Amino acid sequence: LDTQAIVAVSLGDANEGDTSSLAWSLLRAELNLDAVAADEPAGRKLHPQPLTEVVADKGYHSNEVLVDLNASGIRSHVSEPDRGRRVWKGKHDAKAAVYANRRRTHSARGQRLQKRRAEIVERSIVHMYDTGGMRRLHLRGRGNIFKRLLIHAGAFNLSLIMRQLLGAGTPRGFAALCRAFRSLLATFEAAIDALIEIHRPRTDGAVGVITKMYLHCAFVNHA
Repeated sequence: LDTQAIVAVSLGDANEGDTSSLAWSLLRAELNLDAVAADEPAGRKLHPQPLTEVVADKGYHSNEVLVDLNASGIRSHVSEPDRGRRVWKGKHDAKAAVYANRRRTHSARGQRLQKRRAEIVERSIVHMYDTGGMRRLHLRGRGNIFKRLLIHAGAFNLSLIMRQLLGAGTPRGFAALCRAFRSLLATFEAAIDALIEIHRPRTDGAVGVITKMYLHCAFVNHA
């Protein structure tokens, strides 16, 4: 959530729920982060334990997911849907995991993380699937679809780097930045022209007479 970068993408089946895909997404993210940590220059900037917390919406909430996250040592901040009164008979581990997740999500920090998730994660989804046209693809085979998804995710991460370097991460934003720069340059040129015009020496009639007299005297002396 701090870097806004996408560290892993996964392609699930149409009939696969969010609770089933979370484990594979986390595994892929962990493998990618391990690959980054193996690179010495990049590994120095990576947290020693990069995967310690998960922030997700209510679609990922289930007893099994929370128990698995708790067993893996990952702190969960998963929004809980309204399921009414729960029956916990014979489900001690699930009860402990659900209640611990509920305490974290209801805390002030948990609320801040959820707001941050709604802003950052949903923005990346809009960029990739709505603006990027990924809602409907005309490709054959899961492999080609996954390649397209990887290209979009890589382009999104590249836009973050461009925004840090140039101040704009999309072609539309870069065009707006160029227009603003051209407008600023035109204003600067107009100001320079005005200053030159103010300080430019004027040749009035008296100066012209003196110049003619000087030329005439020079001609007479030369003769």
